[in-house]
Amino acid sequence: MLPITLMVRKTAVIAITKHGIEIARRIKENMQEVEIYAPAKYNISASEPQSDITWFTEQTTQLMTNLFKSNDALICIFSLGAVIRLIAPLLVDKRSDPAILVIDDKANFVISALSGHLGGANVLTRLVASFFPNSQPIITTAADVNETIAVDLVGREFGWRIENPENVTRVSAFMVNEEKIALYQQTGEKNWLPTASLPKNVIVVKNLDEIRSPEFKAALIISDMLIIDPIILEKSVIYRPKSLVAGLGLHWNTRKDDIELGIQTVMKDKGLSFMSIRNISSINKEKEIRGLQEFSDHYDIPVETYDKDILATVAAPNPSRIVQKFEGTASVSEASSILSSKGEVIVPKHKFPPNLTVAISRIKFD
Repeated sequence: MLPITLMVRKTAVIAITKHGIEIARRIKENMQEVEIYAPAKYNISASEPQSDITWFTEQTTQLMTNLFKSNDALICIFSLGAVIRLIAPLLVDKRSDPAILVIDDKANFVISALSGHLGGANVLTRLVASFFPNSQPIITTAADVNETIAVDLVGREFGWRIENPENVTRVSAFMVNEEKIALYQQTGEKNWLPTASLPKNVIVVKNLDEIRSPEFKAALIISDMLIIDPIILEKSVIYRPKSLVAGLGLHWNTRKDDIELGIQTVMKDKGLSFMSIRNISSINKEKEIRGLQEFSDHYDIPVETYDKDILATVAAPNPSRIVQKFEGTASVSEASSILSSKGEVIVPKHKFPPNLTVAISRIKFD
């Protein structure tokens, strides 16, 4: 079962009756960031508009189309059948469609109607139902009703990414049908499981080779190491936790392409996943390095920098007199990655002459 942690951001509440408006206002009392939309005919004082509601005059069809495209979640206080007819032409993909909730005119039921997992509708449904004393959340996704692992949500709150989403549906089916599934975790946050214990059909294995066994129908792999075994790849969902820090030593003229090639070369040679890079680390220079900023923007990977005096306090594995001479500290790539990760160097510095050095450290997770 998922924890009640809100995953959606921009939320619109649509009410088309007087009772619905009252329900919408109750929701807003508890979620002040939501926007309420209601027909203008219920605005009792047009000369003094009620500022907590956006009164609409267009057809509900048009309103729903606009809100569907511009919100992370829609809470619809009218019949489920009407909502289905309104949103059916708008559906694109479960990875991009907003969460849709449906509430009846007495708030007896709060229904998770669309994007229950990835869109956060299930979590939002439980939250909204808690605002009404007699309201019952209605959730129909198999992982939730069976209180098992939602394969598509593992580690999502920590920023983990799924490397092979094409396997999610098949492995999810094995999970809810209680087939035997292997779990291998090499790194990443340990508290990703929202329940007190693993489902009885999920077995922890200590090495990847165990996953090859025919006794396991599928596997969940949490690792920053590249997986190349075709049998393991075929039966597994691979999660990439943000467990690595790439430390860089660079010059003013180091280009984005140089950084990209250097990091990708090191990661591939050492069997590490680029998807597991949490951030870049380096020395704090007086002037912004354009290539570094372009790389950061392109891959949405943040950069952490440190003053030379702080870097000089780190016992790096491979200090350099030349780096000391030009940077004022004996190590940049290794020292910065150690500081940022609070872990240890797993890939010592690699030089890419004339203007780049790359080292990789792994974050320690409690």
